[in-house]
Amino acid sequence: MTPGLIGLGLMGVPIAKRILQAGFALQVWNRSPSRYTLLNNHPVTVAASLADLAHACDTLLLCLSDESAVRQVLATLQPHLTARHTLVDLSTISAQTTRELAGELHHNHAVTWVDCPMSGGVTGAEQGRLILMAGGTSETIEKLRPLLQSFSQRITLMGPVGSGQMTKLCNQLIVAANSLLIAEAVRLAETHGVDASQLAHALAGGFADSLPLQILAPRMALRQHEPIQWRVTTLHKDLRMALEAAAQQGIELPVAARALEQLTTAMAQWPRQDLSQIIGLYDDAASGY
Repeated sequence: MTPGLIGLGLMGVPIAKRILQAGFALQVWNRSPSRYTLLNNHPVTVAASLADLAHACDTLLLCLSDESAVRQVLATLQPHLTARHTLVDLSTISAQTTRELAGELHHNHAVTWVDCPMSGGVTGAEQGRLILMAGGTSETIEKLRPLLQSFSQRITLMGPVGSGQMTKLCNQLIVAANSLLIAEAVRLAETHGVDASQLAHALAGGFADSLPLQILAPRMALRQHEPIQWRVTTLHKDLRMALEAAAQQGIELPVAARALEQLTTAMAQWPRQDLSQIIGLYDDAASGY
C-alpha cells in the first residue's frame, strides 16, 4: 500500500505525521504550498501535482474542508484514476454527494471509495486517537486498517458507501448542541461567582462529561482561543448538512435548528476562529441572565 494524502489543513498535518511515524512512505499534495513547511524534518515526499500523486500512490486520502474542495480535487484527479486506486474520504460532506461521487468514479474508472469522516479534533489527530466512521465494504476496511490505525483508535464500519458521512452528521448534532450548552454553562457559572475554569475538572467522570467539555470549557472560561482546534465555520457547515438530511426525510430537529441559529450568528462574527469563541455570544448577551 502506497498512501497519498491530499489536504494539509488543521487535521491533515497531524494525520500526515502519524502516518509517517507508522513507517508508511507517504506522499502529500496541498493547494497552498506554504503548508509543506509544517512537515519539515519529516520523511515525506511532496507530489508536484495531483496527477503525479495518483500515478505514485494506490491509496488516496482526502482531508479537505468541504464538498466544493472535494469536487475540485476529484475533477483534476479523475483522468488519472484506475481500478488500482482506493479513495478514502476523511472529509465531512453529505451522504448524497458521497454516493454520487463514489458511483461516478466506480462506473468510469472502477475506483473503490470509502467515506471515513473523523471525530476527535486536532488533539485526537495528534495523539492518533481519532474515531473513524466508515462507509464501504468490510473487505476494503480490513485492507486499509493498518493505515487507518496509524491515526485512529477505532474504525467502525457503519454500512455501505455514504453511511460513514451520515454517522458523522449524527455526531455533529451532538457536538453542536453540547458546545453551545458548554458556553452557556460557563457563562452561568461566571455570573454567579463560580470559578468557571474549574468546571471541566469538577464535572469530569460525571454524566455531563465529554471531550468537548474538557477541551472547550477551560478555553472559554479563560477566553483563550488559540491554537485553533475546531473552526466555527466547520461545525456550522456540518450542522446545516444534518438539518438538510433530516428535511429530506420530513424529520424535524428543533434542538439542532436552534443550535444552527446560534452558530449562524457566531459564524458571522468569527468564521475562521476556534469553536471556543462562541462564548462571545453569551458575553454579548450577559444581561439576559
